[in-house]
Amino acid sequence: MRKEDRHKLIMREINLHNKVLSTDLSVLLNISDDTVRRDLKELAETGKLLKVHGGAASKSFVAPFNLQNEVYALNEKKKIAEKTLKLIKNDMVVLTEGGTTILELAKMIPENLKATFFTISPQVAITLSDHSNLEVITIGGKLNKNANLHVGASVINQLVDIKVDLCLLGANAFSAEDGLTDLDWDIVQVKKALIRASKKTAVLSISEKLNSTQKIRICSPNQINYLITELPPESALLAGYRNETLSLL
Repeated sequence: MRKEDRHKLIMREINLHNKVLSTDLSVLLNISDDTVRRDLKELAETGKLLKVHGGAASKSFVAPFNLQNEVYALNEKKKIAEKTLKLIKNDMVVLTEGGTTILELAKMIPENLKATFFTISPQVAITLSDHSNLEVITIGGKLNKNANLHVGASVINQLVDIKVDLCLLGANAFSAEDGLTDLDWDIVQVKKALIRASKKTAVLSISEKLNSTQKIRICSPNQINYLITELPPESALLAGYRNETLSLL
């Protein structure tokens, strides 16, 4: 495979899943670990990604406030954010993680909405703070620098003491068979706690991330109440996700 083609595939995986492991790329591309390291080094030097321990991360995911970072599938994510707004009502208590789709949602919150938002994302908290009628509470802990999310035991302990109306989660990977999965152990543990703290949970995901699975399970599909994509609910691509417990938006 030509280097240019490898680089395109690497960037697609990073844009889709926010972070990739070098070992996974080696298997996917059928190349040596040394070749993966060289490719990631070149892509990092040209400013297309960030090298992290064991792999690479999307620049727009780690630092979405940087206007020079191009957000992957931005129009699709804006469409998902618009759909998600329909779930948020006055006086609700909402719990969110971070990520570019949820940041787009935070920007769209109407000024007349009165609600309380808990979040484990400093960037989401800052964006929500621009809305005068929102009460914004940040759940703090150790900062996972690869995702800009608070993680760790202190976050999980704080989540035990709350029960919110709606939890909004981004997706690294989601499938009808394996549910919501990720590859970062600390983030998985916090996302499990987010779901436990919520009456209902929505997964916000561009359709390209569907039918994919990462190494660690967060929850099964029947623990999710809403799946929100840019596609119309009747899309044939969503046929495998239609069931009695999961609403498609």
